[in-house]
Amino acid sequence: MNTVNVAIVGATGAVGTKILEKLLERKFPAKSIKLLASKRSEGIEISAHGQKFIVEETVPESFDGIDIAFFSAGGNISKMFASEAVARGAVVIDNTSAFRMVEDIPLVVPEVNPKSLANHKGIIANPNCSTIQMVTALEPIREKLGLKRVIVSTYQAVSGAGVEAIEELENQSNQFETRATNEAALLPTGAGERFYPIAFNAIPQIDAFDSSGYTLEELKMINETKKIFENKDLHVSATCVRIPVVSGHSESIYFEIDTEGTTVEDLKKLLENAPGIVLQDDPAQQSYPMPLFAEGVDDVFVGRIRKDPDHPTGFHMWVVTDNLLKGAALNSVQIAEHLI
Repeated sequence: MNTVNVAIVGATGAVGTKILEKLLERKFPAKSIKLLASKRSEGIEISAHGQKFIVEETVPESFDGIDIAFFSAGGNISKMFASEAVARGAVVIDNTSAFRMVEDIPLVVPEVNPKSLANHKGIIANPNCSTIQMVTALEPIREKLGLKRVIVSTYQAVSGAGVEAIEELENQSNQFETRATNEAALLPTGAGERFYPIAFNAIPQIDAFDSSGYTLEELKMINETKKIFENKDLHVSATCVRIPVVSGHSESIYFEIDTEGTTVEDLKKLLENAPGIVLQDDPAQQSYPMPLFAEGVDDVFVGRIRKDPDHPTGFHMWVVTDNLLKGAALNSVQIAEHLI
């Protein structure tokens, strides 16, 4: 495919708009780009990189003649329309959780497992945003030194919960300044029975709780990591926390490798030349990744690498990336580039 016809489902959402921007910014060889959303968004005009697009309602016929369809409108929409798009000849790159753990659907991070794309049957799953940045940072280490255990604590931005969550953070911040009542109606999860303010707070719940005591977000990280690394025996545990940052997820990652005698400098050398990674690790100069400076940047930033004081092959590191870019839109576009 030298030029392809592209569709973006969920084009008015936070991730959908970023997909459009990345396609244009990276000069993706698209013959046409069709923006799709719900009926209520039909007719909306979206401008990006000097071009104007009109949003259309998503219907089965929308995928006639489409080669690649990006889905980011929620799992129910993906389940409703993805198979229809495939039947009409499109390859679907899905940003939701609808297909991630389906056995014969590849779950892909191009810097980690691009060979999995060869096995797709029309649908390719984009991993969870927090999983993407973690496996991207761990892959250069895992490839050379092995990997036995991962324990991650995340500090996730509100943009991961959508545009409404960003608006709620802004409103609550303004209410706090004026000492008004902090109204909360969205977080930690829209389907929950109780809601908590995110401004000046940290909420140790992202998505609903499972009977195990883990949230669905934490289980996504655990299960997706094992699938991407093709290692069901890998020990993975996660704690996911929402913090009052607009964009940029941060992660504190503890990991154990197979190779004894490895130094921090060995790890830094592996990471500084790895694709998609920027090593930002100079404690003497207070240089380390922060979400404020990662916003709008494509790379995964890694820093604060240090050896665990008690475990011979245990290490810690701090990883930050823009969750709407490498955590979602950029990774999807990279998958499409690999397909071409």
